[in-house]
Formats: sequence, structure tokens, C-alpha cells
Amino acid sequence: MVELLVPILIFVAVVAVGSAVTAAVIGRSKAIQMRLHLNDSASAVEPSASGNGLARMLGRLAAAFSFGSTSRLKEELANAGYYGDAAAQTYIGLKLLLLLLGLAATGLALIPLELALLIKINIAVFVAVALFFVPNLVARARRNKRRSEAREFLPDAVDLLEVSVSAGMGLDMAWNSVSDEVRRVSPVLADEMALTNLEIQLGASRTDAMRHMAERTGADKLSSLVVLLVQAERFGTSVAEALRLFANTMRNTRSERAEEAAEKMAVKLLFPLVLFIFPVMLIVMAGPAGITLVRVLG
Repeated sequence: MVELLVPILIFVAVVAVGSAVTAAVIGRSKAIQMRLHLNDSASAVEPSASGNGLARMLGRLAAAFSFGSTSRLKEELANAGYYGDAAAQTYIGLKLLLLLLGLAATGLALIPLELALLIKINIAVFVAVALFFVPNLVARARRNKRRSEAREFLPDAVDLLEVSVSAGMGLDMAWNSVSDEVRRVSPVLADEMALTNLEIQLGASRTDAMRHMAERTGADKLSSLVVLLVQAERFGTSVAEALRLFANTMRNTRSERAEEAAEKMAVKLLFPLVLFIFPVMLIVMAGPAGITLVRVLG
């Protein structure tokens, strides 16, 4: 009975994947039939029916295993740039699909090999778990990249915003202009600024829209910028002067961060020097003397 464990696991994985694919195909065909026969009531069709078939399949797979999306997961995916309502379900479904595919593919690959059953099970579980965490790594890398890009180009955006406001433009118009200019060097920051402007046009206050932008990008300086603009509007102070002071502070912070990274570089270079460069130099300098000494003693 123990020898049948691997084929049973493979069978379960294949059945689960096949069921998910079949459910996705059936759901898509039903949506097409509804559109063909109910042209007059097209608004009754759910908006998700027109989405990506793979995303719907992954969402159904996550729902089949009763994995719900939490607010924390949605926030992390938003920081990575995935804003869709079905992003969390697609993310969870993709993790489950990679887990099942890892079990199935590894099990099929290990069947012809002459290994112990326990070793085969351990290898299959290890590969499946490794594939299960691949979306986590991708989302984290994308989140860190977006956060670093927003932090890098935010001082320049604030400078442009200060110049535009000082020239007599309104804050909203200056925000739109800076969003267009920043897009050439940082599409991530430009998209976030455009999305903030869209929220303002839809009725959200500038404070809430900018706070949402800070939450999406993970840039802590944006929260400080929100507080600065709120205080400037509340007390009637000059927005241009406040932005100028904030831009100077951000430039000083960026310079200090660069100096700190340069000072850390000497410590970081110590390890490759000891591990790679010093042994080679020792071989080059002491190698001929060692060879001569061996010949004399021999």
C-alpha cells in the first residue's frame, strides 16, 4: 500500500487540475451562450465574465479550496502593482496550481528512477513547496522595485511640483503636469500620480487620495508630504514654500543615504577580497617560491 502512495498523489493532482480547467471552459462557454441569447439584457452578465480565462480559472481553483483573500494580501498585491479585484484570488489560485503541477510533474519524473519511496516523496514535496512560493518571490521583487523607484524619483517630482506651483499653477494642474513629465523616467510614479488624480476627480479628497498613493507605493515620504500639504491648506501658508523646504529635506536625505551606502561598501568589499582576491595574490606571490623550495628539498 505504501508503494501506491506516489501514483495516488499524482492521480489526485491531475484530477484537480483537470477539474479546474474543465470548470473554466464550461464557465466560459456559458458566458458566451448568455451573450448570444441575451443581447437585450447584456448588462445582466457579470463583469468578470469578460476577463482573462486563466485568471478566472485560477480564481475558481482558489475558491474550490476555500482560500479567501485578506486585506493584508490585497495591500501587498497593490504594492506590487496588481490592483484588480480578482488579483488576490488569481494569486492564490496560481500558488495552488504550481503546487499541484509540481507534485504531478515531479512524481511522473521520479517513477522510472530506482529510489526509495520516502526519498521520492520528499523530493516531490520539496519541488512542489518551492514552486508554491515562487509567486511570493515575484511579488516581493516587484514590490521592492516599485518602492525603490518611487523613493528615487520622488524628490525630483516634488521639485517639479514646487517649480510649477511657484510659477502660478494650481496644485491640481501642477500635479497633472508633473505626472506627464515624470513618466519619461519613472512610469511607476507617473501611474501612481495619475491614479491619485483620478481619485480626486471621482470625488475623493486630496488628502485621502495621496494617502492611498503612499499606501500603494510604500514610500514613507509620501505620508510626510500629505501631512505637509494638509497643514499648508489648514493654516493658509504658502504651498510653494512648504514644497521647497520638503524638497530640500528629501535631497539631503538622499545624499545622506548615498553617503551611508558608500561607507558600507568598504565593509561589503572585505568578504570578496578575503575569499577571492587575497588567495589568488598569495598563490601568485608565494607560488614560485613554494615550487622552488619543493624542488630543493626534493
